[in-house]
Amino acid sequence: MKINTLAVPVPVPPSDTEVDAWLAVLTAARAADLPGLPAPSRVEVAGRLQVAPARGRAALWAVREGAGVAADAGVAGLLLHADGTNDHTAFLDVLTVRPDARRRGVGKALWARVREELLAQGRSSVSAVVDLGGPGQAFAESLGFENVLPMAWYAQELPQSPGEPPATPGYALLCWPGLTPDEWAGALAEAHGSMEDAPSGDTDERVQEWTAERLHAAQKLILDRGGRFLTVAAVTPAGEVAAYTELVLPDPSGTRALQYDTVVVPAHRRRGLGPAVKLRMMAEARRRHPALRYVDTTVADENAPMRAVNEALGYRRERDAAVFQLKL
Repeated sequence: MKINTLAVPVPVPPSDTEVDAWLAVLTAARAADLPGLPAPSRVEVAGRLQVAPARGRAALWAVREGAGVAADAGVAGLLLHADGTNDHTAFLDVLTVRPDARRRGVGKALWARVREELLAQGRSSVSAVVDLGGPGQAFAESLGFENVLPMAWYAQELPQSPGEPPATPGYALLCWPGLTPDEWAGALAEAHGSMEDAPSGDTDERVQEWTAERLHAAQKLILDRGGRFLTVAAVTPAGEVAAYTELVLPDPSGTRALQYDTVVVPAHRRRGLGPAVKLRMMAEARRRHPALRYVDTTVADENAPMRAVNEALGYRRERDAAVFQLKL
């Protein structure tokens, strides 16, 4: 069948029918490219498409097969940062072509629209997270993208009875679901600033200052998109957040969660706080979400300390990935 290679804008937010067409492309691509992983969740996909990002603007396109949106041959989604710090760059959240429609110009048609939008918005670079060794890497490199931050996806199967976290003299371990309580939001935002020394390779994206308001906006976005958010923090008697870790369930009914940031503030390192907050998180996740079975996370290859912590806790390297970037 001849495939139309005209990439057309998808309304933001898209309708439920358009979400279903988008989901069908992602599901087919996942089955072909990463058959060991579960199909994408409709809750997560719909949330990302239909709820506006907290720090930018989304632009969506599709190459449609036939009349209406009964079948999409490929889809692309772009996040144009608008936070006052990274307005020069953007993130290509997805550019995916249905396996049976590949090598017919669909990907190039989508990229042409993405590039056109980037230039129209005055962006000087764009980045994307790409799995290595697959069609995504080959396509990105054909466009001139370069690997600027090698990393990997790690997965951990939650134990039936997670061990107790080690003792943390001088620190209390607190846990809260959803939005961080106001009394801790400022301290947690300050601790977020310690991510500045995390490996970032040669990416153009700059670290933005965290505030209590920005923290709540990021957490609220996850909740508004249908997900669940859990934080464990090691705190001092003086009200400082010395370490924390975050867990996100994009689909609360699913079996997999995402480990977001794990940070230990420099002044409190080498005291076992990293393993302590992660072990407490395992116990809380098992107790609060009995259906949860796996936790996934990404770690940069050069972040040896975090890789060592994760490996000691049972994470296994699942697949190689990288941040790819293109200068425009």
